[in-house]
Amino acid sequence: MGIPSVFPTGVTIYNPEKCFNGYTIMPVKKVGAVLIDMNGNVVHVWKNFQGFPNKLLPGGYVMGSLGVRDADFSYQDQTDVTQLDWDGNVVWKWNKKELIEDEGHEPEWMARQHHDYQREGNPVGYYVPGMEPKTDSGNTLILTHSDVYNKRIADKRLLDDTIIEVDWEGNIVWEWSVNKHFKDLGFSEAAKNALFRNPNIHHTQNGEMCDWMHINAMSVLGPNKWYDQGDERFHPDNIIWDAREANIMAIISKETGKIVWQIGPDFTVSKELRKIGQIIGQHHCHMIPKGLPGEGNILIFDNGGWAGYGVPDRMSKDGTKVDLRDYSRVVEINPVTLEVVWELKGRDLHEGMNGMCEDTAFYSQLVSSAQRMPNGNTVITEGSFARIFEVTPEKEVVWEFKSPFEHEGAAMFYRAYRYPYEYVPQLEKPVEVPVERVDNMTFRMPGAADSKLQNFVEVPEAKGYSSKIAACVTENADDEDMVGAKF
Repeated sequence: MGIPSVFPTGVTIYNPEKCFNGYTIMPVKKVGAVLIDMNGNVVHVWKNFQGFPNKLLPGGYVMGSLGVRDADFSYQDQTDVTQLDWDGNVVWKWNKKELIEDEGHEPEWMARQHHDYQREGNPVGYYVPGMEPKTDSGNTLILTHSDVYNKRIADKRLLDDTIIEVDWEGNIVWEWSVNKHFKDLGFSEAAKNALFRNPNIHHTQNGEMCDWMHINAMSVLGPNKWYDQGDERFHPDNIIWDAREANIMAIISKETGKIVWQIGPDFTVSKELRKIGQIIGQHHCHMIPKGLPGEGNILIFDNGGWAGYGVPDRMSKDGTKVDLRDYSRVVEINPVTLEVVWELKGRDLHEGMNGMCEDTAFYSQLVSSAQRMPNGNTVITEGSFARIFEVTPEKEVVWEFKSPFEHEGAAMFYRAYRYPYEYVPQLEKPVEVPVERVDNMTFRMPGAADSKLQNFVEVPEAKGYSSKIAACVTENADDEDMVGAKF
């Protein structure tokens, strides 16, 4: 897990002058869809309404799910995609992908949605000026599961990722499945061998279920400068997605279904990719929409942790989860040049920390997200630690929220979003009260000693400490030389 600025829960830092102020929505296990203001006041709860994720729509509407399939028979299948009004009434609901007949349960139509969906009018599901999602019409793009067999991949039942588009009346008008594009995904022969033996097996009462790709983000590109400049790969209707288990991020043509842009799984195959560095177990890969700072760049929460297929070794006996790293980062990439435009690591968040050893101060091996705001700030969900924070382009933390709901079982947030106050006309704009950052060097609990040095003696022969860092590993400035190395 990462390290917050201070360990109390709730809002621990808030600078109203530097924040993009508004409401933040988050799915809280055993509570529901929770809406808070900038001071952490819970201003509204849609009780027991699930979110994979929850998204706010203009007018005080919320999207999410009414239920989830029994985990004994499935893996991360939401029963439906539903839009509620402020008072919890169902405005729109879709669940007609598949009739599920699990033993001991009544037959039920389910959406089998997981990880993402997008309502027409907005490409990414978070606030973009001038791109409001529709609330009483429009199509919805939904990331779903399908059970398939494909012997080119494995001889087992695959839990495949399928993207579908449904209209307001619930008709499926477009569909795409990743298993049909296996040969185009860039797996090495070693990765294919590992994948065939163990395509990320989960055991259920329905038998083995193999979550071989685990796509966890999906959105349309929307209007962008690359397409305006003539690059057809970035057609506004095209869809970007990322696969956690495979370390792959890709864009598919909406018209043809073909992959037209991709990075991963192997980040050693070119100089440009080596400079990015291996991305592992990532979440929320998306193109920053037009009208926001960084528009057209790809924003990724690079989790670290464990993911990828390859050659078996001492850390991975079967060639699964071969890529390992014990810290996270948020990385922003120019999709044309593959230049890293902006990057956030643990060393950037804690004063006095530097070097890659301190990057573990920011770490969410699962879930998480990053949202670009109109003022250039980035709101980040460090989900495994149930922390949300906002940083400026200069990487100053100007807002931080640590979950106070852990007693309810919410020790993790999947993904949180920030929206302007105007999205919720049912509430008056709250009073914004600054929260000063605690000085950890001087803060003490009642009864604890202060930091005053006393009772020391001078040691005449002692030579003092060097200002140079002495680490056990090296850190290269780039892949061409050893400039900036630390020993």
